[in-house]
Amino acid sequence: MVEVSPAGGVTSALDLTLAFIEEDHGAALAMGVAMGTVAYLQRPGGQAQMSMFLARRATDDALVRRISDHIVSHPADDLSTAALARLTGVSERHLSRLFVEHLGQTPGRYVHRGLPEAAAHLLASTGLPLAAVARRCGFGSPESLRQAFVDRYAVPPSRYRTVQAAAPTG
Repeated sequence: MVEVSPAGGVTSALDLTLAFIEEDHGAALAMGVAMGTVAYLQRPGGQAQMSMFLARRATDDALVRRISDHIVSHPADDLSTAALARLTGVSERHLSRLFVEHLGQTPGRYVHRGLPEAAAHLLASTGLPLAAVARRCGFGSPESLRQAFVDRYAVPPSRYRTVQAAAPTG
């Protein structure tokens, strides 16, 4: 059974609102609104201040958005630059140039930073065991997830889940 936090409905409404703003007024305004709705002044546990879920919306480039959307929604897939380039029908070099130009990092770096973030989302919003979170987020084992998580957030996944469960919602 998957447990979902009560805040899920709130964030879904926010996502829809941001999509409408983006559609009507462009990605730049939607990004400004998204950044203005961050609940924490400083996120706990060493979290990045700019989520990959927001960063992918920061560009109007359709190809970069398509690939970043794919990365976010398919974290267990082969997300190598070669596989992503094949998916879009462009060269690896061209895809890398587009990512650096529009997101300030290579596709590989975007994936490397994004997988622990996807895991953080699952840890905070579900009761899935760590092994299931690791599998769903493209890690070979719970230990490799733990190492990546500590590198990114400076806390182990179990501690992160405990802190998130104790954090006030809404």
